[in-house]
Amino acid sequence: MKHKSLIMVAIFLATLMTSIETTIITTAMPTIVSALHGLSMQSWIFTIYLLATAITTPIYGKLSDQLGRKPIFVMGILLFTVGSLLSGLASNMMFLILARLVQGIGAGAVLPITNTIIADLFTFDKRATALAFNNTAWGISALAGPVVGGLIVQKFNWHWIFFINVPIGLIVLLIIVSLYENPVETKANKLVLDYQGILTLSLSLLSLLMIFQFLQKTPVSWHWISGLFFILAVSGISFVYAERHSKQPLIDFGIFRNRTFTIQIFTAFILSGAQFSFQIYFPMWLQSIYKLPADLAGLVISPSPIMWLIASFFVGYFVKRYAPKYINIFFISVMIISYMFIISATLHTDLMLFYIISGISGIVLGMVITSNTLVAQQVINQDELGLASSMLTLGRTLGQTIMTGVYGLSFNIMLSSGIKAHREAVSEQVMNQFVNNSAQISETSRQIANAIMLRAQHTVFYIMLFVLVVAVVINYSDPLKKPLVSE
Repeated sequence: MKHKSLIMVAIFLATLMTSIETTIITTAMPTIVSALHGLSMQSWIFTIYLLATAITTPIYGKLSDQLGRKPIFVMGILLFTVGSLLSGLASNMMFLILARLVQGIGAGAVLPITNTIIADLFTFDKRATALAFNNTAWGISALAGPVVGGLIVQKFNWHWIFFINVPIGLIVLLIIVSLYENPVETKANKLVLDYQGILTLSLSLLSLLMIFQFLQKTPVSWHWISGLFFILAVSGISFVYAERHSKQPLIDFGIFRNRTFTIQIFTAFILSGAQFSFQIYFPMWLQSIYKLPADLAGLVISPSPIMWLIASFFVGYFVKRYAPKYINIFFISVMIISYMFIISATLHTDLMLFYIISGISGIVLGMVITSNTLVAQQVINQDELGLASSMLTLGRTLGQTIMTGVYGLSFNIMLSSGIKAHREAVSEQVMNQFVNNSAQISETSRQIANAIMLRAQHTVFYIMLFVLVVAVVINYSDPLKKPLVSE
């Protein structure tokens, strides 16, 4: 296909636009909440975007296999751009939340189909480099998003956090519409929508994601969670029944009979969850226990995206020489060993350890998650490439959401138990101030608060280590014992 370079620029811009949306908004949130008077609804600005993206991802994956990548990708970019424009024009919190919904529906198409288009454009030998180039968008988002967001708010206003996506979206649309050729043949009678599958899957994902949203709240609303579990069970069973009896199922379960493919999805799920553990809890650790200001504590994450980008360029070398199971087992084991130092860390552990482990985590994530994409796309029927890419994206999204909920629940339980055991010295209010490094408390209370925080942090990383060990065991069972491409 001609104009590959320009098409890759468009894919990169689309990935950057959708990925930075989750980081650039963080520094603008206080200003947005203040301007729109919506403190009680602020979490929905993030939640609705995540829900819409997760629910629509598998739907777009199936449609891209039926209709081709181009019309679905164009629709996704168009929806995301319109959603960005509406978000910037929002005059109240409810309008902004609805606009974020439109953005999320668009992102559900963009995120998986970018990888699918790369698979269409490049042979397996060259695909690793193309994926590595596209992955730089995620690194730029993680590093530059919060800084750019702060500058935009200071120099312009919060509306431009969203308006900035509009010209980028139009550029992407212009390149894709004019230069990208649809590689999948479209037939007038080919489109068959599995409406029952779409409805039941959407309800299943919605209830599942909401369960883990509620798990992060304090106190935990167990009655709501119980109701959501019931909805999840009913909709999940209905979805499986619908897919097994559908002539054109939304998700063909046959794709999961390929054990190597299924293991790649599971590994991406685990590693994406592990990614959020240190991104959330390392800065909190340094801010509360080491008393670093928020901006300096946040820098502990910076080695991860940098090393991710560097490592991803070496994926092609490894997948040509080693079986996927050995790549995953080796690098995940390195990550396990590094985090053993964290669960044995004390109040006086050298600060540099956190930066080193952040960098190691970035190397592992860059190698394994990029490898997951390459392998998953290669071992399945190429007619299901869109579905495979969307399953990988959905696995990563669910991993981040579910594991964040599990970490949050365990962290809150350990904090609550610590407070109850030392209620004469600390309270929930004192711990909240302590986490933000703003508590004016006695030395005795501070020592107790340090011990409670350290125990809660250790619990999070014990859970992380457990799921990483499970990932190693699962990868050991992968039947593929040779490289996908021999030299």
